[in-house]
Amino acid sequence: METFLKQWGEAAYTTTGFFWMALWAFILGFIISSMIQIFVTEKRMLKSEVELAGGLFVKFFKSINMKFIITLITIMSGTIQPVISLDSLKSKQNLYALGAAGNLTGEIQIFNGKPSNSFVTDESVQIKSTYHLDAALLVYAEVKNWDSFEIENSKNKDDLEEEIFKIAKNSGINTDAPFPFLLEGTVASLDWHIINWKAGDTIHTPKKHKESGLNGRLMNQKVQIIGFYSTKHKAIFTHHTSNMHLHFKTEDNTLAGHVDELFLNKRITLKLPKL
Repeated sequence: METFLKQWGEAAYTTTGFFWMALWAFILGFIISSMIQIFVTEKRMLKSEVELAGGLFVKFFKSINMKFIITLITIMSGTIQPVISLDSLKSKQNLYALGAAGNLTGEIQIFNGKPSNSFVTDESVQIKSTYHLDAALLVYAEVKNWDSFEIENSKNKDDLEEEIFKIAKNSGINTDAPFPFLLEGTVASLDWHIINWKAGDTIHTPKKHKESGLNGRLMNQKVQIIGFYSTKHKAIFTHHTSNMHLHFKTEDNTLAGHVDELFLNKRITLKLPKL
């Protein structure tokens, strides 16, 4: 009996020790977590949430709420029906978006809550500043404030892609996650198209998309470009050969659409989300 009590006492002592160690670890973790929340500023906090379901990706990082709905690869397989109404986004603040209208009948561009959607009507461009529109593809972000940077001596889209990545990384943006950006200035040339897909055509190629509506080239004009950058979403919301998806509008808002190629002058202004 004495041996049993001795062994039981040792076991109880050991168990109590383990419990006490676990309790202190829990208390210490709680204290550290509380101190982080109190003393680390919102500017340095990083909150992330990822959801993948039915072609929907949601990413919250810092003050940026970015989403894309449906994918390019889905569209290239022939699924071009509307998946979201722009009316559902009308109340969002500081909205920036690009995409394609339902059934690929136009291009969507929204700059700071102001749509400049473009369509082809009787072989001419029509701009509509309306949210009363359905989208087959949409990428959007809510960005209240931007930081500006000057890009110099980048000649084409490939140069621009490298420079945007470098500046974003040096500025503290999480380049492992997608992020929006703006470009403002006069471009040397910009190749564009506005899609107007023929109903019933089920064979989709990039070449046919460019040629289905109107296309052309701007020379030495001032433009504003909305772009989304990601190293992990080729054929999802960037094209399969690029980490960027770009749409534009001219300064006078008489032309807007998808950017196919871009050649720059000596300088252009890049805007990235302010952290």
